[in-house]
Amino acid sequence: MAFFKCFILTFFIALSFSKIHVVLAARQLLQIPPLPSVPNLPQPTLPTLPTTQPSLPKPTLPPLPSLPTMPGIPKVTLPPLPSMPKLPTIPTTIPSIPFLSPPPGN
Repeated sequence: MAFFKCFILTFFIALSFSKIHVVLAARQLLQIPPLPSVPNLPQPTLPTLPTTQPSLPKPTLPPLPSLPTMPGIPKVTLPPLPSMPKLPTIPTTIPSIPFLSPPPGN
């Protein structure tokens, strides 16, 4: 467990140092003077595409074969379920407990 904690601590320290380098690099990039503008370069011209498209021959496909018919599934009848036996009822009244008289005091 201690190794895991040391590993996590080392990872966070390395991560924080890497962020420092990124911040310093970004600051240096912001301090660079602006670059001179580039003159407009000539744009290449593309040849024009033909307006008509060549027509391709349409193939004639043979008709699909018919699928064989599936035999009918016989209907299954299940026997009736047996009737459930009646559950015994739990009595709701609590029987009274006879209390014994306390021993006589001397």
